[in-house]
Amino acid sequence: MPFITGGYPSLGVTTAAIEAIAHAGASIIEVGIPFSDPIADGPVIAASMHDALQNGADPHSVFSAVRAARAKTSVGLVAMVSVSIVTRIGAKNFISQAAESGFDGLIVPDMDLSQARELSNLCESRDIALALLVAPTTSPARMAQITESCRGFIYLLARAGLTGEQESSPEISGSVNAIRSVSKLPIAAGFGISTPEHVAAVTKYADAAIVGSALVRRMGKGDPVSAAADFTRLLATGLRTGLPASSFSN
Repeated sequence: MPFITGGYPSLGVTTAAIEAIAHAGASIIEVGIPFSDPIADGPVIAASMHDALQNGADPHSVFSAVRAARAKTSVGLVAMVSVSIVTRIGAKNFISQAAESGFDGLIVPDMDLSQARELSNLCESRDIALALLVAPTTSPARMAQITESCRGFIYLLARAGLTGEQESSPEISGSVNAIRSVSKLPIAAGFGISTPEHVAAVTKYADAAIVGSALVRRMGKGDPVSAAADFTRLLATGLRTGLPASSFSN
């Protein structure tokens, strides 16, 4: 489940990269909606969002780029978006625009649980997924509350801290078992996953491995579309040595 920043390094690249990454072996692609104060993102993704904003990217232009890509591929597409953007546009309006552009789901990393049920119901009305974040330190009681508002899948933070490349594979078996004790939804694990070996280790337990910083960093060098496709193809080899990621269903 590769992550790219919408509008980085350009909106045209976003459209082309989605198609190329899908053909390279991605099951689902996560597209970050640029935000001036990224939540929990390390320096690579934060810098890419800054550049995208400087180049004029906004939610509506990212929707347009995704719509153009959707015409050429059926790959699953999920938007990572701050709740402040959703609120500013209006939750019902944002979800409608996201669905109409071709997104299949949303990840809202900074949503307060008091808002989650309403957003989940709106997503259900448009038949798109909603994933909230579960951290390694999340208590069992709060985990049950979070997963109850998710639909489609759950986003597990594989590590505490900020996003970014790491040398070691994350240990997620305990967190995955805890989530599975309260929810039957598929689990996508992200944060610090950056090699085929990490993908293999993570998909022994979770249903998908999310790779962001390592891919975005490569897109900042040379031909961003080719770099994204080549790295996705390399990461996908990890699925052949681990357990394949399952498809998310609403």
